[in-house]
Amino acid sequence: MPPVCYTICRIKFYGFSAARFVSARPVNGNKMLKKFYKMHGIGNDYIYFDCMKEDISDPGELSKRLSDRHFSIGGDGVILLRPSAVADCKMSMFNTDGSEGKMCGNGIRCVGKLARDLGYVKGESCTVETLSGIKTLKFILGSDGKVASVTVDMGGAILRGEDIPSTLCGESIVSRPVNIAGGEWNVTLVSMGNPHCVVFADPEKLDLEKIGPLFENSPLFPERVNTEFVRVMRRNELKMRVWERGSGETWACGTGACAAAVAAVLNGCADMNAPITVHLRGGDLIITYTPDTVFMEGGATLVFTGEIDI
Repeated sequence: MPPVCYTICRIKFYGFSAARFVSARPVNGNKMLKKFYKMHGIGNDYIYFDCMKEDISDPGELSKRLSDRHFSIGGDGVILLRPSAVADCKMSMFNTDGSEGKMCGNGIRCVGKLARDLGYVKGESCTVETLSGIKTLKFILGSDGKVASVTVDMGGAILRGEDIPSTLCGESIVSRPVNIAGGEWNVTLVSMGNPHCVVFADPEKLDLEKIGPLFENSPLFPERVNTEFVRVMRRNELKMRVWERGSGETWACGTGACAAAVAAVLNGCADMNAPITVHLRGGDLIITYTPDTVFMEGGATLVFTGEIDI
């Protein structure tokens, strides 16, 4: 029987260090330790790796392994900070099921913070390449000189049904009745570089674990869909829970908050060119929908750093 080695992940939490056992497995070769950064944007937490100088092979499989909250680091997936030929840096994100996502609004704020804190970008702004285009970030610095929050130009909202993509046709899909999960729902579709289905219903009265997968895998959405269940608290103020494709319910979704705000404007519940507060389980985001683009403002937090055998 081969020897068993406990892979130790050394963690630094806010100024003190600890060590914990992450996994036990036979040793068949040299360990490959890689530093990681556990970060979150209002509770939407990912495991980040600095790949500006050295890349990681098969990040999808790595995300499936490391995202487990009981037997590994835990998170909503893995995000890589990579070099880019067209922007200051590139973001590559992978969900807990190993699938690659096109865009993550909370994740991109943390990517910007990581890039600046590590010295890859200077000043008060940067550009990040994603699978849904190049995004421009503006930093708000804390008293320690590090990034505390970030405003992201998320680009224009896509409303045409076929471009979401969806089998529902039309220049916009606003409060369209559909049959999903054994009932009729009025849905508004928005793409922020990834597909979103917004439903105006009290999220606290819904069984998301049951209906979330039915929306995600509905035949109406050939590439699956992220679903936001939204309650209008008052004009320009929303409360939302989100079911993300490939990850399940997460505490926050930046692109989902943008989609919810756009849908609220389209349904007459909020105003264009005005800040819209979106309350998510992990905290608040401020969204402004203009005729040209959607702006998102929110925090970016480093929780701890460590090393793990990848």
